[in-house]
Amino acid sequence: MASDMNDYFNKKKSEDSNFGKKSSGGSGGGNGPQMPKIDFNFGGGKAGIVYFLAAIILLLVLAKPFTIIEEGERGILSTNGKYQDQTLLPGLHFIIPVIQKVYTVDTKVRIINYASKIEASGGDAAGINIKPAITVLDKRGLPVSIELTVQYRLDSKFAAQTISNWGFSWEDKIINPVVRDVVRNVVGKFDAESLPQLRNQIAQEIDKGVRDSVTSLKNSPADLQSVQLREIGLPQKVREQIERVQVAKQEVQKAEQDVQRAKQEALKRAAEAEGMAQKARIEAQGIADAVTIKADAKSKANILISKSLTRQLLELEQMRVQGMFNDALRENKDAKIFLTPGGSTPNIWVDMKNAQQRTTAQ
Repeated sequence: MASDMNDYFNKKKSEDSNFGKKSSGGSGGGNGPQMPKIDFNFGGGKAGIVYFLAAIILLLVLAKPFTIIEEGERGILSTNGKYQDQTLLPGLHFIIPVIQKVYTVDTKVRIINYASKIEASGGDAAGINIKPAITVLDKRGLPVSIELTVQYRLDSKFAAQTISNWGFSWEDKIINPVVRDVVRNVVGKFDAESLPQLRNQIAQEIDKGVRDSVTSLKNSPADLQSVQLREIGLPQKVREQIERVQVAKQEVQKAEQDVQRAKQEALKRAAEAEGMAQKARIEAQGIADAVTIKADAKSKANILISKSLTRQLLELEQMRVQGMFNDALRENKDAKIFLTPGGSTPNIWVDMKNAQQRTTAQ
């Protein structure tokens, strides 16, 4: 090929040279215009090598016999339309043009948001797929809206088998139907009024149901990260009924608190009254004990005195008192003395100068 191209350029050069000579002879003496000389040989045999390399580079650019797999991705090699079981890891890989082709699949964590209000942000490019909230019927047939967030990723070990069985839209055929089916089965067992109180239980049952359904599929096509229950949307009438029940419960709780407060106040007052009564009893007991002690002491004293009295002591005491009366009579002639029967002491002294005593004595 290179020798043919050299012969072509040499022949072309010879024709151009002859053409220049003819033009020079015809103009007389070579004073006329001459054609420029161009060297198409490129140094002899080097031209063939240059053209060969250029052809190779052009073939590489057009055929692209290699591919680059990025991190977070896997490559599925297809040879004559048949997928290779082992996926291609991130890096540079060479393939046979036309015969082989590489399909790149995303193995990063992806998210499906089931939301009542579809937002414009996110999208498949960011690994976020937004879908309408799941509307299900409760136990009595009332519509309930469920909002979820599901995180999952393609299982890189079985990526080729998953694409071969489900196609590149595998998540719309696996994740989405499974989630909706599990949510309907779980929520349909309860009344709408009880859903808010059973939120944690419902979230656990939905998570377990989705995991069991996805992992039971052949070759484990997806690795489920989490299923998060975000919101339970109830009908307006149900929400109003729940609010009324909550208000009634709050009123009952307030009434119970008031009763407890009244009981505590009553117990407090009773305790205070009991304390005052106990104090009064203690004080009365103290006074009674003091009187008793005093009476006992006086009784004991009288007993001792009575035991110490003799006839001679009494006569002596009478004589002493009689002497005191005699001394008083000498000073008060109007006084009267009433002797007690038997001559015992003391006698009664009446001052007749005193009008009140005189009237009483008469």
